[in-house]
Amino acid sequence: MDVAKLVESTLIGLGYELVDLELSGRGLMRVFIDKPEGISIQDCERVSNQLTRLFTVEGVDFGRLEISSPGLDRPVKKESDFVRFRGQQVQLKLRVPMNGRKNFVGVLGDLKDGVLQLEVDGVAVEIELSNLDKARLVPIF
Repeated sequence: MDVAKLVESTLIGLGYELVDLELSGRGLMRVFIDKPEGISIQDCERVSNQLTRLFTVEGVDFGRLEISSPGLDRPVKKESDFVRFRGQQVQLKLRVPMNGRKNFVGVLGDLKDGVLQLEVDGVAVEIELSNLDKARLVPIF
């Protein structure tokens, strides 16, 4: 059973987006959710109750379930995320260094054919999505 797909389809039905799902070896399951107007404690409670019932019915084994918003430094993972957050500042970590660097901070540009445009200190840089290890929004205060 693919727990991530089960969680994602349930969240979509409730009007939420699955941002990330973390499973630890000790039975901890962390589910990060979002919606356009933001996440409240009531949203986390609603999703927790729904997933707990679902996991009982589906026989999903977990020790502890945590539901959370992705935070201001939200992960950017899916292609749709890169399109949605175009024009915002991100911090990227690459799997394989590019020009001797693995870490970049810049403004998200276009995404075309799996290649992300990133403006770093006024210079356009092209990064293949397949080379991304992690990407997070940089909160601006």
